[in-house]
Amino acid sequence: MDRLTAMGVFVAAVDEGSLAAAARRFGLSPAMAGKYVSAVEAGLGARLLQRSTRRLSLTDVGQVYYERCRHILEACDEANREASEAQASARGVLRVAAPVTFGAMHLGEVIAQYMAACPEVNVEVALSDRYVDLLETGVDLAVRVGRLPDSTLIARRLAPCRMVVCASPGYIERHGLPRKLDDLRRAPRLTFSEAVSSGDWTLTDANQRVHVIDGPCRLAANNTQMLLAAALAGAGIVYGPTFVFGEAIARGELVELLPGYRATDLTIQAVYPSARHLPLKVRQFLDFLAAAFGDDPPWDRAMPVAAARSPRPKARKRA
Repeated sequence: MDRLTAMGVFVAAVDEGSLAAAARRFGLSPAMAGKYVSAVEAGLGARLLQRSTRRLSLTDVGQVYYERCRHILEACDEANREASEAQASARGVLRVAAPVTFGAMHLGEVIAQYMAACPEVNVEVALSDRYVDLLETGVDLAVRVGRLPDSTLIARRLAPCRMVVCASPGYIERHGLPRKLDDLRRAPRLTFSEAVSSGDWTLTDANQRVHVIDGPCRLAANNTQMLLAAALAGAGIVYGPTFVFGEAIARGELVELLPGYRATDLTIQAVYPSARHLPLKVRQFLDFLAAAFGDDPPWDRAMPVAAARSPRPKARKRA
């Protein structure tokens, strides 16, 4: 028999003064209510109630047990009430993981808007370019960029991650404007070392032919904001996402190179452990993320049409 139900029947019998009244409260027959109380007594090896045809009375052991059970049931009711209220309004702590550069450049404003709309939620953000185990670390939601490995996590698409090759006007003035793929191969390249293939840049031409630009890198770094700073200073040619380089291109501080070629788009996604009973705080944050980014994210809107909005080849799977 269910232990909490048995405790509830016992407490109700004491409160109501009879097993019949306790049975009515739980929708049981009087006989079944009696079986619940008898099962509790058998499990304890002690008599809790003295029964007579006219009334019930507690034994000394029963009095102590009744007080304990009442507190346990009240605590259980309070826990259920708190859980229900948490689903009725967002509250508690929201733990978010995100890549360093994307989080630093684009999550702050979204989180500020979310906190203003959800005043009972505190937010903890962990920025790292390495994947974390959501269940082990207690993270509610992670923002991830790229192709996701097979997993049991639930993913929601937030925005495209468009890739560009670019350099500063100062670099172009000193070294000339690259016009062919071989120009890229000979150029000092700035690469993100945490990418799946950090030394490879994959581009597709108008005829859907795939070209890989590989070889030594002049600068490899595990942070794309550093690569952005190096590119702005004219250190070389950089390949990376428009969420990092798009605003500099829009301002004319960087120039997109070889616009006749396109890099394979990636995807920015939110992942979380389960869609079942998703906490309201997580569901509302997902909605804020989707509304803030979408198919035409803010870092692409100000870019030249050729860089941000021209048709691109469909993503190809890499081995």
